[in-house]
Amino acid sequence: MLHQPDIVMSSLDLERLEHLMKSLKNDDFPGRKSLEDELERATIVASNQIPSDVVSMNSLVRFSVSSSKESFCLSLVYPNDMKSDGSTISILAPVGSAMLGLKEGDEIDWPNQDGNSVKVRIEKILYQPERSGDFHR
Repeated sequence: MLHQPDIVMSSLDLERLEHLMKSLKNDDFPGRKSLEDELERATIVASNQIPSDVVSMNSLVRFSVSSSKESFCLSLVYPNDMKSDGSTISILAPVGSAMLGLKEGDEIDWPNQDGNSVKVRIEKILYQPERSGDFHR
């Protein structure tokens, strides 16, 4: 079995994600099982106890592609906060649910355009709501 990194999540994010999943039909959300598995294995803490280097909902994250010098930034968002400019990724996308709770330095398999995947590293969390005291988001 592949080792998965430990993940940490706020009780507020957990509550909101459980509410979101209850509002969706199973066939509306093909990645439901993956997200449920992530929520189940997460260590849940109060919002003010989230480490500052952990990806939480609405975090802005800078990634680097391990096989190149390419980097990119994305915000992990709820579906209704998606933007068409490519600056966001939905928590309902498999790679979105996989990045929730990871920390700076962790790596993730990221699907590329040819159907394969590349290793992508979480370099820096540029914005994290909890670190900024934004608990209302």
